[in-house]
Amino acid sequence: MSIHYVLIFFLLFLTPFCKSDDQLTHTKPLTHSDTLISKSGNFALGFFSPTTSNNSFYLGIWYHGIPGPRTVVWIANRDSPIITPSSGMLIVTNNSHMVLSNSKGQNIWTSTGNITAGAAIAHTVLLDSGNFVLRLPNGMDIWQSFDHPTDTILPSMKFLMSYKSQVVGRLVSWKGHDDPSSGDFSCSSDPSSPNLQFFTWNKTRPYCRIGVESGLSVSGGTYVTNTSSILYQTTIYSGDEFYYMFTISGDPAFTRIKLEYTGKLKFLSWNNHSSSWAIISERPSAACDLYASCGQFSYCDFTQIIPACQCLSGFEPVDGINFSKGCRRKQALKCGKQSHFVALPGMYVPDKFLHIRNKSFDECIAECSHNCSCTAYAYANLSSVGALADPSRCLVWSEELIDVKKVLVGENLFLRLNDSHVEKKRRTLKIVLPIVAFLLLLSCIALVWMHKNRGKWRKKQNQKKLELEYFTTTNELEGENAEFPFVSFEDIFSATNCFADSNLLGLGGFGKVYKVIGSGTYSRTSFG
Repeated sequence: MSIHYVLIFFLLFLTPFCKSDDQLTHTKPLTHSDTLISKSGNFALGFFSPTTSNNSFYLGIWYHGIPGPRTVVWIANRDSPIITPSSGMLIVTNNSHMVLSNSKGQNIWTSTGNITAGAAIAHTVLLDSGNFVLRLPNGMDIWQSFDHPTDTILPSMKFLMSYKSQVVGRLVSWKGHDDPSSGDFSCSSDPSSPNLQFFTWNKTRPYCRIGVESGLSVSGGTYVTNTSSILYQTTIYSGDEFYYMFTISGDPAFTRIKLEYTGKLKFLSWNNHSSSWAIISERPSAACDLYASCGQFSYCDFTQIIPACQCLSGFEPVDGINFSKGCRRKQALKCGKQSHFVALPGMYVPDKFLHIRNKSFDECIAECSHNCSCTAYAYANLSSVGALADPSRCLVWSEELIDVKKVLVGENLFLRLNDSHVEKKRRTLKIVLPIVAFLLLLSCIALVWMHKNRGKWRKKQNQKKLELEYFTTTNELEGENAEFPFVSFEDIFSATNCFADSNLLGLGGFGKVYKVIGSGTYSRTSFG
């Protein structure tokens, strides 16, 4: 047998033993030297150490097959590291749980799930999506890592933000660059409005407000990595669950959302050309993007090249150009005095609102208009979000407006301002000017009509004058000679065809002489 055939036989014989699997059973535990790899080869699961000192080991999932430092997306025992490298072991128990233990037999981490008594023993699978699941033989998943994220959201992961209006899902940053234990920064829904707002927190303090639900449940955007891709983000309310999810065209595996240990929430995509993670977007993205950094009644203007703080309409800075102290009203609001609302488009509405439920748009306006302490309101229709019992979102504010932003795609914020002398004059002009314009239009129409009919009007006036002169002359003649035959003016007027120039014969001693048409003949008559 030639050496060539010996090598082929050797490789074929060793291949089944060298090939990494994507599954784990109760008869095959995962030790510190083992690795599960998804079928596509995009993800791997095993034990790793984030430092070169190898003092602490963790069970985690990372991207497989890309160069550079290991990019970890999930960790089971982030706050309970394994100290001895060779002591870690992950097993599937006979009652279908996963247990991570060390050499001393101590359980470091255990999966949770609802297991039916007498059910068949489960096995684990590392999916191509990066999701690590505990699955029964019938295909039902009784536990999955996607339900227990650490600091990363992957495509198709349903990040459950709230359940029955209680905060559930939370991203927690690493403590440092090479320390995966729980850090100071976290991301979750706002406990005071879990179905409407999403925050990053610095311990318990708001750090950056990431989103406010406005009814735009699906939004698409494009970005360029090595090819053009379309990104879709959505927030969905399904029954008692309110969750966030994103998908992407093309190969979605190498796209992720990560909360950095610095507090930044980044949208990242792998770039093959540069062999690095490219930033699609990040929050906070500017100094004034930090929570309430512009002060009260001010906003961070993201429509400018360099975002900066600006005062809301009708307000001025408290301290010159220093916006840390916010802005104040130019005209103070007082109950009992007239006020009006101005629409501020493209706004990311303020924090500290009161959510009034089951209101139409007109009812939302009335809620704020009839309450003199209400400073602003905003309304949105959430019917596109999902099966909400109340699809309306009426927000009103009665205190200072903080953490406002102006963005390219926002909503209308209706701000209450006092009716100043200038504003009253402006509103009066808005009423008077249309009336004046209407009267001017009528006058113009009347002038045009008079100009167009001026000839007819003059002709009628001349006719009336002729009639008057004729009757005067006729009355004088009748007084002098009763035997003079009388012919009415109407007969003469008709017989001369309205004293038409075609019937004019000439001028006599008593005036113009016309021919009179009658019974096929004509005679002459004069009319002075």
